[in-house]
Amino acid sequence: MKIQNPVLRGFNPDPSICRVGEDYYIAVSTFEWFPGVQIHHSKDLVNWHLVSRPLNRVSLIDMKGNPNSGGVWAPALTHSDGKFWLIYSDVKMHTGAWKDTHNYLTTCDTIDGEWSDPIYLNSSGFDPSLFHDVDGRKYIINMLWDQRTYKHSFGGIVLQEYSHEERRLIGKPKVIFEGTDIRLTEGPHLYLINGYYYLLTAEGGTRYAHAATLARSKKIEGPYELHPDHPLLTSWHDPRNPLQKCGHASFVHTHTDEWYLAHLTGRPLSHDDKPVLDYRGFCPLGRETAIQKLEWKDDGWPYVVGGKQGSVEVEAPKTEEVKWEQDYDEVDHFDRAVLNHHFQSLRIPLTKDMMSLTEKPGNLRLYGKESLTSCFTQALVARRWQSLNFDAGTAVAFQPDTFQQAAGLVCYYNTENWTSVQITWNEEKGRVIDIMSCDNLTFSQPLHGSEIEIPESAEYVHLKVSVREHTYQFAYSFDNKTWTDIPLTFESYKLSDEYVRLNGFTGAFVGMHCQDTSGTSKQADFDYFTYKEL
Repeated sequence: MKIQNPVLRGFNPDPSICRVGEDYYIAVSTFEWFPGVQIHHSKDLVNWHLVSRPLNRVSLIDMKGNPNSGGVWAPALTHSDGKFWLIYSDVKMHTGAWKDTHNYLTTCDTIDGEWSDPIYLNSSGFDPSLFHDVDGRKYIINMLWDQRTYKHSFGGIVLQEYSHEERRLIGKPKVIFEGTDIRLTEGPHLYLINGYYYLLTAEGGTRYAHAATLARSKKIEGPYELHPDHPLLTSWHDPRNPLQKCGHASFVHTHTDEWYLAHLTGRPLSHDDKPVLDYRGFCPLGRETAIQKLEWKDDGWPYVVGGKQGSVEVEAPKTEEVKWEQDYDEVDHFDRAVLNHHFQSLRIPLTKDMMSLTEKPGNLRLYGKESLTSCFTQALVARRWQSLNFDAGTAVAFQPDTFQQAAGLVCYYNTENWTSVQITWNEEKGRVIDIMSCDNLTFSQPLHGSEIEIPESAEYVHLKVSVREHTYQFAYSFDNKTWTDIPLTFESYKLSDEYVRLNGFTGAFVGMHCQDTSGTSKQADFDYFTYKEL
């Protein structure tokens, strides 16, 4: 049995892996997407399925107004004292000199239960994690942000004791590791193994120079010595490796007495026409999660089996394989009382004034809200691109009466980068199909003058997107039988971290939206949603 990487495809970054008995869990970042944090479950490290999104109410995470790629950064999942512990950041601002990042703790007896109201920890830096020592004491570690213009902004890894009885940090914080010359030290995890405290951090920035750095000490406060073959993991030296950006990792000791490392990775679009040594490319699927096997050598240090660059195919643990049924329908007819858990909204939950699954049975109803450029209240329901070759589509019944109203299908990265094929209103033509594109906040309507008129008899308009690695193209139908391609192609690379302005940390989504900037909350009914990988 082999692990095929990545194990979590499409925008599943910053993995924190946790074992409870013979069950394995990985928590990943979700940034501005709601509910916050994705937790996947496995029995064999090979087959994974989504089981929980714990931050599912505003009391746990309120991201209204958060910037693009703000919100939930690098959650850390542990299990101790008979319950799960989840540490997470809510990043309110991440550009400029400051990082306004608030760190919280929540707990739950079960992985898919109702998580406790959050305990505020600190705001000194991002990527917090919790370490449970053998003597019962608990510690928070996080990177320390330094906004001073004459200092490096990544100030090292800071340790502080946490009292769960008092529900607060106690004692003085102490920097225990300043990082290496790779710099940008973040994403800390602490482990006690064979009498040593092993500190695993991410360095190099979460792009192509990314790395996992390991250091150890006999004392929790250090000093920490570096791994003799530093860094433990990176693909920077191997531009031909299918797994790029390897870094931001966490350890797990299996019930079969084997060791593995879950880590962040990215798979760039193919680029045979570019020089391999100075061009790494674009990753529309975002940063994903892979797993490598570790071997402990006589020097007391772990090494990545197969090389520190990471492997696509990895030997699985010596256990039986456990497969899961596919947890979404290729055609979702919205016949259930709740949305399939692969769908998410932006920043806030979809309240009854934004969405309904009961007003028109068998339909998802969205009430038009703010534009796709808003960081506050969008009526948008979307899911990740998890392949570079898929078809997605929907059918929408919508009766706009002003150009300020639109509803349709969107390929979306963030508020500044998306393309929507949508029903809207044109004063001369009435209801029309139009395309609106937002390219780093440069807007275009390439069908201007050639908008597609919708027959009055067409209650539902069927819309489809075909993604074929480097490009995607829209099509429409008025009867779901005869389809017409819209003769425009759009480039996938523009829905990637590497393309967007400022900092981008998410990935491409496809979904349904309804906007009404006139303020009348015009409704749109979506009869189905399809997502089929090829």
